[in-house]
Amino acid sequence: MKNITITKLDLIFATHNQNKVNEIKNYIPKNINLMSLDDIGYKDKIKETGKSFYENALIKARHINNKFGINCFSDDSGLEVDCLNGEPGVFSARYAGKPYDSEKNIDFLLNKMKNSKNRNANFKTCIVLIHGNDVKFFEGKVEGKILNKRKGTKGFGYDSIFMPKGFKNSFGELSMTKKNKISHRGIALKNLINYLTHNFH
Repeated sequence: MKNITITKLDLIFATHNQNKVNEIKNYIPKNINLMSLDDIGYKDKIKETGKSFYENALIKARHINNKFGINCFSDDSGLEVDCLNGEPGVFSARYAGKPYDSEKNIDFLLNKMKNSKNRNANFKTCIVLIHGNDVKFFEGKVEGKILNKRKGTKGFGYDSIFMPKGFKNSFGELSMTKKNKISHRGIALKNLINYLTHNFH
């Protein structure tokens, strides 16, 4: 564990994914010192035992806030398919079981939906921010349909089989810039950044 001096402008993103951190750094106010779990020397994996995206995000944010006393936020995202009663939901990243693999998850999902005419689904992101004594919640959601087969190689997870409403392309066919403008994650991040811009000083 690293020795760190805490200031009111320090903000921990409870993730080991440096790509996520770098993505947000481009948008948050420059006076905020954004750090990942790796930046503070925290190597443990936080167990996500919640039954919703909100609960998982809250568990991770509270864990780090309680341990370090630093302003902190966390996110959780996933795919919810109507005909499967919201599956895979919080199990999106590990839907097909170990070893966890995106392509295996896609195959598993498409097989479960092979006889379904209802292809409606949504992607959802929940962000929980603990700022001082306040707990703030930000959500992003995008509606769409599950395709019968993969289209496109961009993105990750279920992107190649999810076609957002109003588009004729899957997330896997859209540029990162275009996807971020309409995606669940992009919407949630925009709401978070708006809050930080006006309240974090």
